[in-house]
Amino acid sequence: MSQTTAVLTSGLERIPDQLGYLVISEDGVLASAGELENDENTAAVMMQMVRTASRFRLPGSADPSFKRMSVVLEDFVYVVTVSAQKVFVVKRQNNQHEPIGV
Repeated sequence: MSQTTAVLTSGLERIPDQLGYLVISEDGVLASAGELENDENTAAVMMQMVRTASRFRLPGSADPSFKRMSVVLEDFVYVVTVSAQKVFVVKRQNNQHEPIGV
């Protein structure tokens, strides 16, 4: 692992219940590990979701549309964070099995 990759992934390894991660840029996957290692399909889907979510803006807001997004499935959750023109995706065990009220 290069020093640049180690800097990108240093905090991701320590996330509790983490099953894997991806670090993605517009050029492709920069780093991956665990269940998401070399998972180009998940990377492409997550990037498309980020692009779609980025198009939504609140009226009168100068802030970026979002910085974090969660995709909650029955057994696991993808936590997606956008920072420094990179997309960080962490797959975590979903320990909350109660319905989420809206």
